[in-house]
Amino acid sequence: MTPDSFSDGGLWFEADAAIDHAHQLVAQGADIIDVGGESTRPGAVRVDPAEERTRVIPVIRALAERGITVSVDTMNASTARAAADAGAAIINDVSGGLADPDMPQAVLDTDLQYVVMHWRGQSDSMDTLARYTDTVSEVRSELSARLTDLVQRGVDPSKLIVDPGLGFSKTGEHNWQVLGDLAAFETLGYPVLIGASRKRFLGALLPDGAPASERDAPTAVISALAAEAGVWAVRVHDVPSTRIALDVVRAWQAGRDD
Repeated sequence: MTPDSFSDGGLWFEADAAIDHAHQLVAQGADIIDVGGESTRPGAVRVDPAEERTRVIPVIRALAERGITVSVDTMNASTARAAADAGAAIINDVSGGLADPDMPQAVLDTDLQYVVMHWRGQSDSMDTLARYTDTVSEVRSELSARLTDLVQRGVDPSKLIVDPGLGFSKTGEHNWQVLGDLAAFETLGYPVLIGASRKRFLGALLPDGAPASERDAPTAVISALAAEAGVWAVRVHDVPSTRIALDVVRAWQAGRDD
């Protein structure tokens, strides 16, 4: 629901278009529809929370009324609260509660599931913060600190989901290091969400970098490998390619178990 998303900015900006697209994604096999009104691409400018709510709340309400499970992609507690009132089931906060000091209380008050992503700074500065000595251990440690803080504030641990934040204050090399050791994040004891879809580091694998819309094949491969590693969910733009990849993983696993 933004005009400036790195992948499909403007395509689903109008509410009716977004609702129709969500129904298509569900028909293709999506389990959850993630609705956001603020781009978090590198360099993106923050959106006023009131404008964000104007963009997303009608869509969330329409989808929830049709029985579709919705997550709201927001860093703003006021938007999270409004989304909960509209029927959202999950708050997907790329800042892990660091962008808005009221977010932990909003999670408590709404009692929704809460995605805690690894985050070091806003989109306009996050690339400058991509400095690590030991990527996996540092990302895991910073995530663990956020989880501990939230639980100490009273958030139910069973509501928490972790996301190592591919592309957020991370170079391509850092992203691959994180993906190469997903088990380290599983040991935190929470469900793990992976959001690699169409990101810059996948374009580096393809001729001339490839535009975002041509990065679905490597995205599907990551979905399959992440599923094999035991992650809870993958966040993707193109559902059919990942759906096929996950079906292959399940068939492979079934053959191994027989």
